[in-house]
Parts: sequence; C-alpha cells; structure tokens
Amino acid sequence: MPDNADATTAAREIRVVVGRLRRRLKEVAGLHQLTPAQVSVLSRIDKSGPASASELAAAERIRPQSMATILAGLEEQGIIRRDPDPRDGRRQVVSIAEAGLKTIEGDRQIREEWLAQALRERYTAAELRTLREGLALLDRLTQP
Repeated sequence: MPDNADATTAAREIRVVVGRLRRRLKEVAGLHQLTPAQVSVLSRIDKSGPASASELAAAERIRPQSMATILAGLEEQGIIRRDPDPRDGRRQVVSIAEAGLKTIEGDRQIREEWLAQALRERYTAAELRTLREGLALLDRLTQP
C-alpha cells in the first residue's frame, strides 16, 4: 500500500496534468465559437441522447432559465433541434442537429490528430507503451 503522502502527491499531479491537457485540447478544438456551457450541454446530449430542457438543466445543475438561454444560442446556430416528446406532446426533446454532429465530429478529429501528432513527436515507442499502461491504471479510477 502506498503511503498517504504518495497518494496525495499523485492525486495533485494527475489533477494538474489532466487540467493542462484539457485546456490544451480546447485550444486546438474547433468549438471555440461556443461558450463552455454550450459545449458542456452539447457533450451531454451527444453522450446521453436527447433530453428535455428541464432534464438537461438538472443534469448540468443549473437553473432552467439558464438552460433556456444556452439552448437558444445553440438552436440559433443550428446545432440543436427541438422536437415534440413522443411520450408527452406538451414537452420538447432537445437533440443534436446534423450541423451539430458535424461540428462535434470535426472537433474530435482535430483534437485527436493534434494529440496523435504530439505523441509521435515527443515520445518514444517505449514511452508510449508506458503511457498507455498508466492510462489503463487511471481508467480503473473511473470504474464503480
């Protein structure tokens, strides 16, 4: 068992490095015209599927009025669409429009290409294997 200080130091270092990597990936991403809140909502819909505005507000832990503003901005750009809820015609379900899917896919491709190029330029094959082993260990943190 590692001691408490080792675990605390590792936790801090992981948090800092992951934060830096996220910021760097955002810099190279094509979603720079969207606000962070819009990107978060768009990512949630992409991962979880269509949802009502109230469900999205609850999931994002924001007020329904704030979600309405975020969704209006995304809809204005043609990134999302609203359709009647098949279970309750009084409600609307928000989903990603075709333009939104293209935006997300293009963004992912840009980030992945940048990251792959950076890995090829900065690491040896042995270092890449070590990195992948470390990622497998970190992935265990995400498991229940």
